[in-house]
Amino acid sequence: MKFFADKDSIISWITVPEHLCGWNNIVHGGIISTIFDEIMSWAGIYFLKQITLTKSITIDFMKVIFVNNELRVEGKVVDTNRKREAVIEGAIYNHNGQLCAKSTGTFALLSPAVAKRMRIMSDKNIKSFFEPLIRA
Repeated sequence: MKFFADKDSIISWITVPEHLCGWNNIVHGGIISTIFDEIMSWAGIYFLKQITLTKSITIDFMKVIFVNNELRVEGKVVDTNRKREAVIEGAIYNHNGQLCAKSTGTFALLSPAVAKRMRIMSDKNIKSFFEPLIRA
């Protein structure tokens, strides 16, 4: 996935290939879950300038999502709290602009210092990861 930002959302356009289908021509639910995890995580990373770790995700599937069709995927931070968590929402739209699935996730927020202390990221990775975000 490639990610783009507007003023309050991260957006990606993707086409899920046929080998990732569940039933004939339908995107597997696990793939949809992964897409949501990515777009919502990157919304937290980009807008909050913190590392995100997924705590929970709920998904509502409203319309069938077909393989080999372009999808627009969006992620948006909707709430942060003092527990070092963020609530982030995601949406997947089909090529006709119809909402096919929506998701809400709770993500733990880690500063680069905490990520280093927990050995989630090395100094080199933290620097290469966060410097471009800080300039964004």
